[in-house]
Amino acid sequence: MKVLHVESGRHFYGGARQVAYIIEGLSRLGISNMLACPVDAEIAREVSEYAPVCEMPMKGDADIGLVSRLAGVIRSWRPDIIHLHSRRGADIWGGVAAKLTHTPCVLSRRVDNPESRLLASLKYRLYDHVITISEEIRRILIAKGVPEQKVTCVRSAVDPSPYLHKVDRTEMRQEFHLPEDAIIIGIVAQLIPRKGHHYLIEASRELVKTWPQIRVICFGQGPLLPQLEAAVRQKNLAGIIHFAGFRADLPRWLGGLDILAHPADMEGLGISLLQAAAAEVPIVATRAGGLPEAVQDGVTGLLVDPGDTTALTDALKHLIENPALRRSLGEAGRNRIMLDFSVDTMTMGNLAVYRKILGHSDSKS
Repeated sequence: MKVLHVESGRHFYGGARQVAYIIEGLSRLGISNMLACPVDAEIAREVSEYAPVCEMPMKGDADIGLVSRLAGVIRSWRPDIIHLHSRRGADIWGGVAAKLTHTPCVLSRRVDNPESRLLASLKYRLYDHVITISEEIRRILIAKGVPEQKVTCVRSAVDPSPYLHKVDRTEMRQEFHLPEDAIIIGIVAQLIPRKGHHYLIEASRELVKTWPQIRVICFGQGPLLPQLEAAVRQKNLAGIIHFAGFRADLPRWLGGLDILAHPADMEGLGISLLQAAAAEVPIVATRAGGLPEAVQDGVTGLLVDPGDTTALTDALKHLIENPALRRSLGEAGRNRIMLDFSVDTMTMGNLAVYRKILGHSDSKS
């Protein structure tokens, strides 16, 4: 079997990392893969050991020329199936290219962004099947009229191995200039509105009144940085909240957090939550999108309603006050990752969809 993967993201964020996991996993099973991605995309070097990479311009939703570029690759390499992994034009134009070349096509849907019923009825005709990363996204698509038998949930995965080590708290304090008695709350997310950083800033203003030693580390980059920095200064939290940017060495530090906060308004599943759970970090998140599938309320973390800053503050207070609860939630989180979110499980789930579309039996590649 030959699979052409299309990923339009330039940075190696959560979605692109999932694509790399799938390509590596499939290659170990004897599946031939090719990746089409933007020029200089970070994923190219991550998968080059496992698949040839075709870099090309990918300019977004208005880039109709992507149809001809992808069609050229399809006609040259002749894949058995195309797997579109992202939006930003790759979904629509990739689907059109698949139709023009009469090639079976799968779309991965990783976000719970709302779409109109009319758009859904037109868009999803382009694909032979849709893979969602959470049951909540699957439910949303079916509610918009996508046939139930055309949508399969295959949850995202995380390789736990980089997160299993103990973090040296002394090194953590030195790296991020933290006080000796710091209670460290982290958020790992792009700096974009739907991730909810502003709720965490509001919560921090209340928390610091009781616990002046709390520190919040924001891992990630994005266009909202100037606005968030201004809000931090305005609320006199410049010494409390630190913007660490994108850290390639995140696995080295993630397990040093006391709590991971993820107060998102919308979220497909939340890869950073799976990573934090692997690192035995308890989580406070919202009930948005697929987050309740990533975090079991009261078992691996605490869930609050999206946009409820008071509830977010109270949940963080509860964990700050209860170190034993933090430990038990963290331990349960790691155990769940090892059982339910393995890369092998995700790889086999995607392969099962390919085989279904192509009419292969489970014994065939």
